[in-house]
Amino acid sequence: MSATTTTAMPILRVEHLSMKFGGLVAIGDLSFDVRRGEITALIGPNGAGKTTVFNCITGFYKPTEGMIRFTGRAGNEFLLERMPDFQITARAKVARTFQNIRLFSGMTVLENLLVAQHNKLMKASGYTILGLFGVGGYPQAAAEATEKARHWLEKADLIDRADDPAGDLPYGAQRRLEIARAMCTDPELLCLDEPAAGLNPKESLALNALLNDIKDNTGTSILLIEHDMSVVMEISDHIVVLEYGRKISDGTPEEVRTDPSVIAAYLGVDDEEVEEVLIEVGDEDVIEQLDTGPDAEHGPEASASMLAGPLSDTVVHGNGERVTVEKGAGKAQRVKAEKPAAAKPAAKAAGRAEAVATAGAARPGRKSAAAGAEPSRTPAKGAPAKGGAAAGKEQGISNRMPAPRGGKADDLQLIKGIGPVNEKKLNAHGIYHFDQIAAWKKADIAAAEAYLAFDGRIAREDWIGQAKALARKAASGPANRRGGRK
Repeated sequence: MSATTTTAMPILRVEHLSMKFGGLVAIGDLSFDVRRGEITALIGPNGAGKTTVFNCITGFYKPTEGMIRFTGRAGNEFLLERMPDFQITARAKVARTFQNIRLFSGMTVLENLLVAQHNKLMKASGYTILGLFGVGGYPQAAAEATEKARHWLEKADLIDRADDPAGDLPYGAQRRLEIARAMCTDPELLCLDEPAAGLNPKESLALNALLNDIKDNTGTSILLIEHDMSVVMEISDHIVVLEYGRKISDGTPEEVRTDPSVIAAYLGVDDEEVEEVLIEVGDEDVIEQLDTGPDAEHGPEASASMLAGPLSDTVVHGNGERVTVEKGAGKAQRVKAEKPAAAKPAAKAAGRAEAVATAGAARPGRKSAAAGAEPSRTPAKGAPAKGGAAAGKEQGISNRMPAPRGGKADDLQLIKGIGPVNEKKLNAHGIYHFDQIAAWKKADIAAAEAYLAFDGRIAREDWIGQAKALARKAASGPANRRGGRK
């Protein structure tokens, strides 16, 4: 294989990767490339499966399905899913750091970097105690290891702390030390799990400088997981976005930043609500994409794995209830699957009306405000109508109420999984009190999930059990009577 061909090939190719833990699917049919000499970011909401992907790449997990193909500089190819974890580091030259710092805190900063070169030093000593006596090539190997450690201490701006215990370093310096230690293994691919977590802006800038230096001057490719978007957007050449273990976007930072699927996944709202937010901020380019739909190439492939068949995963709960999670469970997936079926609400202010008219003039199913039409929101087929108890009746929730008892609703946000948006939706659906949720039957749960666009979440988070406990607590004392707030 020629050098030109090797350079053009991705250093890492993940193909139809799936990882299941019993009935729980952490990764489903994931495919993406890491290009050589670039910084690729793997991002997504909490619980999207990012660290699970890292664990599959570095051998901590063996994937249920799929291939992880690594191509070295010399053209040698490795299938990482078939290799033990220590060989992935030693032979394929893949190094990683973890979310939690894992330094040897009692050792000095320099010693931490020498430990990373342990295999080379042991080989030079003949895997005996001869190194203690300076026999053979050990002195030269030790000098080279020390020089390499000094080089990376300088790159990480830690040379003046070389003899200090690693545990005495500030948090940001410890993060850089971990990266320097990984680089002492001469990796071709460096996998960093949230390297900017907990860093202040100054420390984040130092981290950015170190990662760009690694990319520009060593030829090492970088794959990182990160929640700090200021870091991701500044240094990444390529971004892959996950939601519920499935890819929803893949492209340059600018493409990902304006992808409606990504916005929906991070905000956790429906596509219509995303559009309302974007109208408020005046981002008309993205508004237009919401109607035309994102790139069809983004997201999961048609096949669930290398075997034919759709991806449909069933989780069995302790009470015997079976919940099936389809591909459409994610908010981002619905941005791809659904097309707006009706006109949007009228603008509340002149600026918003102008944005609606400008962004929506050419969209099907939408009346132009400039033409004097009255836009109105019409529920899509199968979607719940808004409007309190009436909406609840349509969806079949049996115990909705026209108003809260005594004019005061319970604080439904005390139930884990209910935030301010969903509390507002439940109130609009005639649900105000813990004992209402505690009394839900399966039909009520199905109706609520259809309205909230959930898929099995109420059972997974045990809203019923939480509501029963909160209802009992509210009834047990005057300080927590139903209708009051904590």
